[in-house]
Amino acid sequence: MALAKQIIGSSLIEKSEFFSSSSKLFLARPSLVPSQRRLVHLRRAQRGPVAAISEDLVKIVPVFSAEKPAKLKVRAVVTVRNKIKEDFKEAISKHLDSLTDKIGRNVVLELVSTELDPRTKAPKKSSEGVLKDWSKKSNLKAERVNYTAEFTVDSSFGVPGAITVTNKHQNEFFLETITLEGFACGPLHFPVNSWMQSKKDHPEKRIVFCNKPYLPDQTPDGLKELRQRELKNLRGDGTGVRKLSDRIYDYALYNDLGNPDKGIDLARPTLGGNKIPYPRRCRTGRPPTDTDMLAESRVEKPLPMYVPRDEQFEESKMDTFLFGRLKGVLHNLVPSLMSSFKADKDFRGFADIDSLYSEGVLLKLGLQDEFLKKLPLPSMVSKFQDYNQGVLKYDTPKILSKDKLCWLRDDEFARQAVAGVNPLSIERLKVFPPESKLDPEVYGPLESALKEEHITPYLYGMTVHQALDENKLYMVDYHDVYLPFLDRINALDGRKAYATRTLYFLTPTGVLKPIAIELTLPNTGPSSRSKRVLTPAVDATTNWMWQLAKAHVCANDAGVHQLVHHWLRTHATLEPFILAAHRQLSAMHPIYKLLDPHMRYTLEINKLARQILINADGVIESCFTPGRYAMEISSSAYQTWRFDTQSLPADLVQR
Repeated sequence: MALAKQIIGSSLIEKSEFFSSSSKLFLARPSLVPSQRRLVHLRRAQRGPVAAISEDLVKIVPVFSAEKPAKLKVRAVVTVRNKIKEDFKEAISKHLDSLTDKIGRNVVLELVSTELDPRTKAPKKSSEGVLKDWSKKSNLKAERVNYTAEFTVDSSFGVPGAITVTNKHQNEFFLETITLEGFACGPLHFPVNSWMQSKKDHPEKRIVFCNKPYLPDQTPDGLKELRQRELKNLRGDGTGVRKLSDRIYDYALYNDLGNPDKGIDLARPTLGGNKIPYPRRCRTGRPPTDTDMLAESRVEKPLPMYVPRDEQFEESKMDTFLFGRLKGVLHNLVPSLMSSFKADKDFRGFADIDSLYSEGVLLKLGLQDEFLKKLPLPSMVSKFQDYNQGVLKYDTPKILSKDKLCWLRDDEFARQAVAGVNPLSIERLKVFPPESKLDPEVYGPLESALKEEHITPYLYGMTVHQALDENKLYMVDYHDVYLPFLDRINALDGRKAYATRTLYFLTPTGVLKPIAIELTLPNTGPSSRSKRVLTPAVDATTNWMWQLAKAHVCANDAGVHQLVHHWLRTHATLEPFILAAHRQLSAMHPIYKLLDPHMRYTLEINKLARQILINADGVIESCFTPGRYAMEISSSAYQTWRFDTQSLPADLVQR
């Protein structure tokens, strides 16, 4: 039996290329070669079993002789965008990164195939590749810098569908794109456009996917687990305070607009839920206020508030934003500066407003250069001076350049309803008189005070029914939006408002004209006069009454435009869609790829709005008639909002 093993082993070795020549010499040693007699005897005695064993081994031999898959080298070209401005801490960290990159604290990439390894049932992976020449290129001032990395893969690796990135540096960096070269299918592109955080802050590897889109059920086997892992990372677990470097998209209520710790006057109700419905915002996880456990503590400017890192403004976008913001701040500052320079601080007339357009305040007083030097943003101010020597002048509206009193005229008032800042409120009048949808037990009779005799003189000989049938009558109706809040608004110091309805008539010449304005106050009793109707002027007294009525319409219109059509329907309602898209749609999903460029920066803009625009005592509360009740009006309008009627032509058909 021992000899049979030796014979079989010798036969196997002769056929196998994996045994060295020294092994063959080892088997040929005289001490191991049996006698001829014993060999013959054994062959006669063990002929059957030897044949059987030999047949089995013949089947095994091809396994040992199979060739290993060939190794291939491929290359990645990685584009990194440098920061234009760096603070002192970032500059020091960047210098340290260039030094430590040489000793292994570098940026490491790894390719992941779309195929699974048949042995491990895990995605096939390449060797790790390190970005080359980071230390040499760290001082380049170019906006974009290209680095390379090399990988080794088997010939059976397949097509890469993802790349993992590990940043061992101290600083984050902005990764724009990765392009793979060397595969039979040609170059492969991986658009990234994302900040790569340091491993010390975010230990998990970042996952970036190829630009080829996949629906969930079409995802290659090698990418399925990575697809789910990336979505899990973006969702978070709903706990903890978010860091500015996080990439977590989660939901929260609007419970951070007020600041009750500074006083009861700055407390605001939570928006969202059944009581006061409102869209969700991005969760920050900040601790509650000291005086109200349901209110989230505020972060005031200039301190940054959390949004996912990739939603924050890029430097070029931030410069544009700050440029416009500084211009707005200076323009708001001009009237107060003007009043401080004059002994008589009273408003003397519309000529004071005209002078802001024609002369500017600091230019007229010769104080612009001195004033700009004292601003805390010298580089931005320099751009202002280069851009426009009259930076503290208001841009003259085109309509005023030809007619300074056009804002008083009815034609311009009507034109603004369809071609002004807010063309979204005007609608065709379907029923006359118009009716309210409010609860009559709370807000009084539903019927309008408008009568046929109010508008018939302005219908060019038509009856009201004829005008309705021929689509000649239109309306801007703010009655139901404002009436529930008027008692509280009018109780505020310096705030007075009506709930307005305005009727317009389209003349035979195609010109829209206002023909009646209804002003409504809450019904305080059976004898109270809660509604009144005004029509175009016939004498000096009624002229100014008519102008005042139009001013109330404009005040209503400004509030609805900002709180409903702009903030609510353009910004606030989009935020939960953006959060849901990042939480539910992989970056490989074709719909995500379509939405991504349209969603970017919206969360950042909304965050800034919560800090300075819609917050308690913010811009809207300070400058618009509803005051502290502005966001409650916005919430009331949200109850009638429908996603499917916002786009064209559905919006026009509805109106």
